[in-house]
Amino acid sequence: MLCRVGSVRSRRPSKRGADMILGVAGPYASGKGEVVRFLEERSFYVESLSDEIRKVLAERGEEETRERMIETGVELRTAEGPGALAQRLVGRVRPDRNYVIDSIRHPAEVAALRSLGARFHLIWVDAGEELRVERMQSRGRNGDPETLEDLRRLEGRELKSDNPAGQQLLAVRDLADHTLRNDGALDELHDQLQRLLRNHLHFERPDWDEYFLNIAQVVATRSNCVKRKVAALITVDRRIISTGYNGTPRGTRNCNEGGCPRCNAFGPGGADLGECVCSHAEENAITQSAYHGVSVRGGTVYTTFSPCLMCTKMIINSGLQEVVYSAAYPLGGISLDLLREAGLKVRHVGSTDT
Repeated sequence: MLCRVGSVRSRRPSKRGADMILGVAGPYASGKGEVVRFLEERSFYVESLSDEIRKVLAERGEEETRERMIETGVELRTAEGPGALAQRLVGRVRPDRNYVIDSIRHPAEVAALRSLGARFHLIWVDAGEELRVERMQSRGRNGDPETLEDLRRLEGRELKSDNPAGQQLLAVRDLADHTLRNDGALDELHDQLQRLLRNHLHFERPDWDEYFLNIAQVVATRSNCVKRKVAALITVDRRIISTGYNGTPRGTRNCNEGGCPRCNAFGPGGADLGECVCSHAEENAITQSAYHGVSVRGGTVYTTFSPCLMCTKMIINSGLQEVVYSAAYPLGGISLDLLREAGLKVRHVGSTDT
């Protein structure tokens, strides 16, 4: 199949994200499938909004024809909103993968995918009508138009529609971030995609603070305290040597199983702290290091909340040199002053104090 490519046309400045999520749209036989194949061969995970329709047809035991696909797509957009197909997909997108998503046919689907952030870019692939007819004649797919008039008649209802739930390809085209003209040789299309990836789609890694605090947020999910989930991790030379989360001591009943009467009574914050059975996250991170015979001297403790006074004294006496926290502990003012008096670096990074 012959494909020809013009220059890449970009409509917005380059933005950066943790990964690349590329949407692909365009008219029949414009080369969308080749774009998807090219990206799949370069480790992009492929998703299709049409697959969401296919799942529904399979569940109903209905035949997958072009007419039924279109009708069912309209039905789903009517019942669940015009961005329904993309909304079904958004929740499955992982932050550690590159994706290419095809079969985008409605501006609301673009809006739903843009909710994934600056990492989403929409590519519009286009080619001349007569060339697209030649391609469809060559591939001989059942249901493809055989003449230019057939193509225009078939595409007419997909390019725009008075039905808000109908396909709106022209509106999708107007939202594209990059346009590929695909009227020539296949290697030219590939070259154009390479230029697009190289020049327009960059990504950046989180800095060390964001990296360690993000890990701490995951550690916090292991907390068994019923009142507040807190986590800490200790690094030395940017290596994690210990983690800890708040909860009852080793070998005792978990707080969420009734192990701490004070927490399970849900009393006012700051009251009866001397009766709390739970160990704090920083305390656990430091004692876990001691338990395994690993020194924390000169290290940094990252914590989701600034430390309480008890943990502050442990941090100072253990030889840690820096405290980085993402939210302020409500009773932590004295602790921060004491840390600074002891010569430790104290930094607040991330969320607003609470």
